[in-house]
Amino acid sequence: MYIAMNRFRIARGREGDFEKLWRERESHLDGVPGFESFHLLRGPQDDECSLYASHTVWKDEAAFRAWTESESFRKAHAQARAPSGTYLGHPVFEGFEAIL
Repeated sequence: MYIAMNRFRIARGREGDFEKLWRERESHLDGVPGFESFHLLRGPQDDECSLYASHTVWKDEAAFRAWTESESFRKAHAQARAPSGTYLGHPVFEGFEAIL
């Protein structure tokens, strides 16, 4: 199993815009070989931002990498634009291979 996560720092007061974007976008993940599940996670807040993470579970890293090079990936990410000032920096990717 492989878990792919992107962490997002979202400006305080823009959480609703960010969540709406994710609720309304087409993920294009259904039917992608090796895809198992997706979750959008809301984490802690501070005075500047709220932390979010997209969390996808894959059969293995090869399935995830193949998706990142696919037309489905391009279509899903073409919808990722949020109003200016929503994101505080670029997403931070983290990939994890399950060992137990």
